[in-house]
Amino acid sequence: MTIDEQTVDKIAHLARLKLNAGEKAEMIADMNKILGFMDKLNEVDTTGVEPLVYMTDEPNILREDEVKQVITTAEALENAPEHDDAHFLVAKVIK
Repeated sequence: MTIDEQTVDKIAHLARLKLNAGEKAEMIADMNKILGFMDKLNEVDTTGVEPLVYMTDEPNILREDEVKQVITTAEALENAPEHDDAHFLVAKVIK
């Protein structure tokens, strides 16, 4: 598969991009290079190769989630410009 100007126009429209003629030419060249690289990868024999899920076998060393500070609903609403007894009130933005 090769990328042509119509394909770039369609992708640019979907991505809401406006490309001039020079940018389109660069985009066509770049996308064709990417597809060429993908074709090279498709030539590689991957028979017997397990799919890679993680880049490392190291265990997860992140800390556990712990509750550090608890505030009440009343405390959370103290600085709210508008609120009722239990909720923040905000302007309606969707009709």
